[in-house]
Amino acid sequence: MTRSGGPQPHMLYLSLGSNLGNRRDNLLRALVLIGHRVGQVCRTSSFLETEPWGFTSGNIFLNAACAVHTRLTPTQCLERTQQIEREMGRTSKSVDGQYHDRVIDIDLLLYDDLTLSTPQLTLPHPLMMQREFVTRPLAQIMPPSQYALLESQSQASAGHQPEP
Repeated sequence: MTRSGGPQPHMLYLSLGSNLGNRRDNLLRALVLIGHRVGQVCRTSSFLETEPWGFTSGNIFLNAACAVHTRLTPTQCLERTQQIEREMGRTSKSVDGQYHDRVIDIDLLLYDDLTLSTPQLTLPHPLMMQREFVTRPLAQIMPPSQYALLESQSQASAGHQPEP
């Protein structure tokens, strides 16, 4: 039975990371803001310390993933998460593979089973299965059969190419 009053919620998976300031507080604050502005945070992974990926820094990251029930479109989710990043002190996004330290980073990973490619947003996130700081937390919150399918699709699409 479905409730009336609007579209059914979508399942959105997000990756969060912080390597500046109080990293734990930054992740917790971002999760609260996501809950207020994007949708109901229904699952959150444990926090994982990782080395920076794609750049050199003396600041270790704290990462997590969360699952969110949302009624927003993918573009609206992107706009709201970017607004949260700006409010929390992030001054610029990474461009052309140039990464840097950040108070908060929120990436959209998956939105239902949608495949989307626009100049602003690609879903599923094209690099997520290459990043342990994404895959380990994501595996904690996704149903095991869904994660296994995602993993096998990623391996199939990569062929037998070596990892970067």
